[in-house]
Amino acid sequence: MVEHEEEMMQAGDFTMYMGPGAGSKGGELVYAGDYQGILKSNESFTGKYLSGKETIQIPKRRRNWNSSIQIKGARQNNLKGVDVTFPLDVFTVVTGVSGSGKTSLIKQILYPAIQKAIGSYAGEQTGLFDELAGDINRIERIEMIDQNPIGRSSRSNPVTYVKAWDEIRALYSALPAAKAQGLKPSSFSFNVEGGRCDVCQGEGEIKVEMQFIADIYLPCEACDGNRFKQHIIDVTYKEKSVSDILKLTIDEAIEFFDDTPKILTKLKPLADVGLGYVQLGQSSNTLSGGEAQRIKLASFLVKGNACKNTVFIFDEPTTGLHFHDIKKLLKSFNALLEQGNTIIVIEHNMEVIKCADWLIDIGPEGGEKGGGIVFTGKPEDIVDCPASFTGQYLIPHLNNVN
Repeated sequence: MVEHEEEMMQAGDFTMYMGPGAGSKGGELVYAGDYQGILKSNESFTGKYLSGKETIQIPKRRRNWNSSIQIKGARQNNLKGVDVTFPLDVFTVVTGVSGSGKTSLIKQILYPAIQKAIGSYAGEQTGLFDELAGDINRIERIEMIDQNPIGRSSRSNPVTYVKAWDEIRALYSALPAAKAQGLKPSSFSFNVEGGRCDVCQGEGEIKVEMQFIADIYLPCEACDGNRFKQHIIDVTYKEKSVSDILKLTIDEAIEFFDDTPKILTKLKPLADVGLGYVQLGQSSNTLSGGEAQRIKLASFLVKGNACKNTVFIFDEPTTGLHFHDIKKLLKSFNALLEQGNTIIVIEHNMEVIKCADWLIDIGPEGGEKGGGIVFTGKPEDIVDCPASFTGQYLIPHLNNVN
């Protein structure tokens, strides 16, 4: 079993830890043995978090709120005609057992209802409810940050999604060697004709269609997998061509462009959300759902103060994330909140739930036994709600404060 959940690791008979880091910093078998042994491993991030040497700290204070929006009479699927208040400008986590009604409330009612109210409705069918009320005028945008791929084209990748490649192309086109050839920023694009390889069209590989087995991909013989024509590759910055740049990891690129603020500004948020190990040119169709979700998050962090008064909705963003990754994710959430935004997260992970400013617990059970509002309030108070399973499981996480 490949797993990050603490309870599952505790239940295991034998534990193997891969790492110590991710990407080029991983790939080693750091630990193999029983659960007690990994608690003593200083090289294992997992062991450090399980033993309490590393922790995700509970915020010193919960954010207060004055503005809110209300969904009244929500009765989609198993929801029992509930009225729910969603605070603005804070971090709200919607909790509850599987099947309790979280998705029905957030993705089928709240999201499309706000879209309609602010004039950005994209055609999603809205679930059954009576009224959307409250401070709607405080909301300028609403974004659903899901785990769908970041682009339809295989040429879509992290560096193009956050617009960092635009700055890199501008840098290369301004070099003396580029000016001597009359090259423009578009010459360094693998998405348009000009400097890209004409054979693979900037893919770096050729698709070979097979009749009875999966298609295979072979490196392009014309450009040796470098994506560009030779005269483009001959233009170098610090002895690296644009093809070499695409092969760098995000962490390596941040170090390489440490003297170029415009590029750093676009790349650093990718590292901040825990994607420093991903290659700049890694095709979007090779990224996991969680990686795609975090790249989308990074793209909004890049916009900085230009992105405010936005409601961000995340559906279980910790899926597939290690404790260490969750810690980085929470820092990114805080950055969005400081810019003047609202975050609403559907989540089961206790490390995230304990860090919320406000909880909305739905249930108490799933299916017909769910659909009610069990609790709303601060995490410290849910432990006193006997009907909340979330509260019962949250108790040890709130008590383990260093």
